[in-house]
Amino acid sequence: MLLNTWLLYLVACIGLSLSPGPNSLLALTHGALHGSRKTLFTIAGGATGFFLVIALCLFGIGALVKSSILWLTVLKWIGGAYLVWLGIQVWRSPPISGDLAVNTHLTNGWQLYRQGALSSITNPKVLLFFSAFLPQFIDPQRSLVVQFFILASTFVAIECLVEGLLANMANRIRHWLKKVGRGFNRTCGGVFMVIGAALPLRG
Repeated sequence: MLLNTWLLYLVACIGLSLSPGPNSLLALTHGALHGSRKTLFTIAGGATGFFLVIALCLFGIGALVKSSILWLTVLKWIGGAYLVWLGIQVWRSPPISGDLAVNTHLTNGWQLYRQGALSSITNPKVLLFFSAFLPQFIDPQRSLVVQFFILASTFVAIECLVEGLLANMANRIRHWLKKVGRGFNRTCGGVFMVIGAALPLRG
């Protein structure tokens, strides 16, 4: 991959990662509820999911989904249902405590990792976006496997950095969030549920 092509891709990845999405919202929420260190499990799960999605797109599954209304519809409903379920879990979470040690034991690392991974994997918009976005940076004369690792590693590294900053920011203002109690949980949970409900209905 040429350097100028990679730099263009890097700028595009930064813009994409800075735009609001389910994984960034999840990192923000988990950072406040469980602390920035524990949220690393969430971020790692999201990174795994993004690696898988990018691999699927580059190796042909994205084209299959785009050509099949049935598969697209199924993925939309699965993704929407998961986000609604995740929103309900966040809504019902105990209010943020000023004592970080209390919250860090409410959820184990595997649960956070799984939520992060499923949040990225079950979002069909991510699959469709990458299936249209990535081919613009592919050189058919070069190894697809090597390009996959370059493209996937670049995006995932930026995404992890952004989500880590969000989690750290949420952790730093947790004492303010404590004052709003369940309102923060219900706001974030409500956003997840709205996104999940709207996802299958969009064309």
